[in-house]
This record gives sequence, C-alpha cells and structure tokens, in this order.
Amino acid sequence: MQRRLAMQAAKVSDTPVEFVIEYLQKAKEIAENNANVPAELCDNLQKALDIASGLDGYLEQMSSQESEPLAELYRKSISHDWNKVHEDGKTLFRLPITCITGQVEGQVLKMLVHMSKAKRVLEIGMFTGYGALSMAEALPENGQIVACELEPYLKEFAQPIFDKSPHGKKITVKTGPAMDTLKELAATGEQFDMVFIDADKHNYINYYKFLLDHNLLRLDGVICVDNTLFKGRVYLKDSADDFGKALRDFNQFVTNDLRVEQVIIPLRDGLTIIRRLPYSPQANTQLKSTVTYDEVFRGVQGKQVLDRLRLDGKVAYVTGAGQGIGRAFAHALGEAGAKVAIIDMDKGKAENVAHELTLKGISSMAVAAADISKPEDIQKMIDDIVSKWGTIHIACNNAGINKNSASEDTSLEEWDQTFNINLRGTFMCCQAAGRVMLKQGYGKIINTASMASLIVPHPQKQLSYNTSKAGVVKLTQTLGTEWIDRGVRVNCISPGIVDTPLIHSESLEPLVQHWLSDIPAGRLAQVTDLQAAVVYLASDASDYMTGHNLVIEGGQSLW
Repeated sequence: MQRRLAMQAAKVSDTPVEFVIEYLQKAKEIAENNANVPAELCDNLQKALDIASGLDGYLEQMSSQESEPLAELYRKSISHDWNKVHEDGKTLFRLPITCITGQVEGQVLKMLVHMSKAKRVLEIGMFTGYGALSMAEALPENGQIVACELEPYLKEFAQPIFDKSPHGKKITVKTGPAMDTLKELAATGEQFDMVFIDADKHNYINYYKFLLDHNLLRLDGVICVDNTLFKGRVYLKDSADDFGKALRDFNQFVTNDLRVEQVIIPLRDGLTIIRRLPYSPQANTQLKSTVTYDEVFRGVQGKQVLDRLRLDGKVAYVTGAGQGIGRAFAHALGEAGAKVAIIDMDKGKAENVAHELTLKGISSMAVAAADISKPEDIQKMIDDIVSKWGTIHIACNNAGINKNSASEDTSLEEWDQTFNINLRGTFMCCQAAGRVMLKQGYGKIINTASMASLIVPHPQKQLSYNTSKAGVVKLTQTLGTEWIDRGVRVNCISPGIVDTPLIHSESLEPLVQHWLSDIPAGRLAQVTDLQAAVVYLASDASDYMTGHNLVIEGGQSLW
C-alpha cells in the first residue's frame, strides 16, 4: 500500500499496469461524456479498471510484511527530497521516487535468495538500499552482499539503517562505476550465487556479458534483472524510447544466449530471472573447445559433487536418536533430503526429535521403546519403517552404552550388557536392515564405533566399551566386504570424545583438562563435527567405500 500511495502522490505512471489504469481511466471518462456510447461499454471499462487498479494493492496486502528496518528505510526514502539533493550537488543524477524499491519487489528478491540458497549476492545498482537489505535478510549468517553504487551519497543515505539491522553487516557497498567494481571482483576470482541488476539500462548487456564471460556467476547461479518491461515500451512496436530499445536489445540478447535460460515475470516494471545452464556440447556447437565431456566434467549421472551428497527420496533410520550424536545424525540425514525414523528407548525423546524434524519440513517418524539388545524389538522396528515408507535405504546404528570400571573389577553383568547393546545389538540391526537392502540390491549401513577401537583412552578405565567398539569395527569390515557385490555398503564412524552434558557431570569434569591435553585440535568434538560424515557415507558419493572406519577425533589417536 505504501508504494502505491507514493506513486499516486507522484501522479506519474511507471509500470505497464499503471499505464493500463491511466488509459482505462481516460477511456472511461471519454465514454461517460459521450451519450452515444452504450452503457454496457462503460460497465466493461469499469470492470477492467477495477481489475487493473486492484492488482498492485492486493499484491502488497498479500505479501509478507517487511521488517521494521526495511519499513524505516522505505519511509526515509519516499519522504526524502531527492530533487534538492541533486540540486545541492550531492548526486550526479536526479533520482525519481518511482525508482524506489517497495515491499513486493523486496519480498520477491528475498524469496529468490531463499529459493536459490544463495550465500553470496552481487547487486549492480543499489539506490536507497531497500533491495540490498531485503536480500540480506534471506542470507545465512555468513552470507554477503556486494552492492555496486555509483553515487557515494546513497551509501551514506542507507548506512545508518544498515547499521540498525542485524543483517546490515552482510552488506558491503562499493562506490564508483559498476564496471570498475566488476573488474576488481573478477581479478580476485570472486563468484556469486545470485546477481541483481538495476542500474543504467544502456549497460545491461555489458554487465551481463562481463558476468558470464568472467565467471562471476557460478554454475546454476541466477541473475535477476529489474525494469525489463520498462513501461511496456520494450514490446510496443511503435515505441522509439531510448531506454525501451536498450532493454529490448538486452532481452533479445539473453534469449539468444545458449548459456542460459530466462523468464520475464510481469511484476511491476518487469523482473527477468536468468539461470546459467550446465555446459552441453549439443548447445555449444559454435564454441571451439577441447573439453573432455566425461563424468569428471559433467558429473556422475549429470550430478555435480554436492548434488551427489543429496539423499532425496531415501529412507533412513537412526538408533539412539533421542539425544547427542544420534540426534545430530537424524537432523543431518533429514536436511540432506531423507525421511528419517527416530529410534530410541525413551519415547518422549524420540517424539521430541521427530517433532524437531517436522518443524524443519523433514518427513519423520518416532519408533519408541526399541531395545536393540532384543531381536524381536529390532524386527518390529524394521517392519514399522517398511510398513510406513516401503523400504530402508540407510541404516544408522548408533545406539550404545559406556560403563567404566577397572578391568579386574569388571563384572560379567557389565560385560554382557555392554556387548549386548554395542556389538550384539549392532550386529542384529545390520542383519535385519541388511536383509531388506540385499533384497533390493542397495543400501548404506553406518555403524557408530569409537576412537576407543584404535587406542586405549585414559585415564578412564572402560575395558568392555573399548573391546565392544573394536568389535564393531571388525563387524563393519566383514559385512562391508561380504555385501558390497550385492549393492550394500557398510562403514563406521569412530568419534573422539564428544562434548555432551554428560561430559560436564561432576564425575567426569575433572578429566576434561586431561583429555584436552591429548587432543591436537585442542578441543572436544561437537556432535555437529560428525554430521557431514554420516551424510557422505549415506550418499551415492561414497559408493566405492566399504568396510571403512572413518575416524573423527581431532588427531587424538595420533599422539
């Protein structure tokens, strides 16, 4: 509503829809003042006028509300006397109010950043900074926007608002000619996930060519270009408008470029979205190239390496997933695209983690009271998952226990309990899940072993735990070599000492400093340090790995 009111106050049409409204209003006035015009024509003109004039307001009403820093920046922008600023010599050009980015455009840019999962954005032409701050709000904490702005005054204008926003720190404004900034970025090998162009229209083609010719846009990156319908003059045959011609040439140039695909969205004055396509020799026959078009170049089955880590459509389970390492594994597998069954003895914990995944848009189910020392519980767990999701692709056998005692005092009860869960339970889970996987000819089994399978951690005494985890490694190696020729890979992860609430208990806290002195990394492991490993072992990227013990312990086993 704010932008629409501002445009009405300016009494100037700027977009195709605004021109349609203007011409419909004039036609309606002419018709109403002519007694020979049928009433039906006047009625239809009014209906057309109602539809056209209601569109922008409805789009603003239905778009998500802007943040307070954005609202403040917009209020500051439309109330600013840009004519006086120019007359005072603070800007090189007279900046019209109709060029101010508003709520709908800002939300569209923000949504595009989200959808493209962009981390680095380049903006060519900033003006008031509304678009830059909108996009910054969608970036991750370590994201960055480089905004090119010719007018130093505009950096000064926007910076106080940027400083108020928690996202303003992501924005770096470079003043001066945009092409100079592009050359500087290209010289240092910079690349961007998304580029937004809203600057001098006669240079659109030059900016575009430079971006692609110098690889400033990463593969599969997106370019968004504003004003590409320019008052409708790009497609009106009798229009001789200089800007309209420049944009018409730009649109046609992009259409003819086989390196990309584009679509023009009729939002406000037109927003073009351009996606850089993967290289294809069929689409680039005119280019002389010595490209070896093999899987290294095009990716395995056309997938680049990060895409090969995706788990979309896969079904996974994680035992001991109600807390700690298992919970982290469940989140990681789900974030990579898998459906995840949360297995835990504690029903409340299992349901809590399943709820966490649901909140992140991940399909999940909780399987509670599954005691992996009991074969009947394991089989029911497998049956429940298969009944709900049809199969199992990824088995993450993580549940385990650790009891400390001097070897001469270790009871058979402690030994049996530890082995029943850590080794016997892991074996039974491998076997039950393996039967499903062997039948379908595909599966990834990931067991949680321990650094204790390689060294004897000290000063704590944990004979049964160390020995059981060494058994998990040998179990993994044996199954990994036996089942790989039938499509099932079996690997394990051996974490070092993981920083959990238990570590900081009264009984273990005195040992922490001793452990830290044994770790080259100088810190304990976090559960998040293990997440990428489980995704790798669960994905197609690790298809040639089996029977492997992936050690993640900050170098502790090397000292």
